[in-house]
Amino acid sequence: MGLREWSLGGVLLSPFLFYMLLALLITAGLRALLQLTGWHRWIWHEALFDVAIYVCVLTLVTKGLGPL
Repeated sequence: MGLREWSLGGVLLSPFLFYMLLALLITAGLRALLQLTGWHRWIWHEALFDVAIYVCVLTLVTKGLGPL
């Protein structure tokens, strides 16, 4: 895909914005899965855990969809 800017109505948008949104959706899905399975009880600091999971997912999305 590369990191070329996208033009949306004359506004240039970075693809990283879409990577961030995709990572947010995946993170929300992972959190819902943790709630369904009951593993959320083992999380000591939920906000810190959410940020850590988001950063890990964002790294994987950027590595997977970004330029080589």
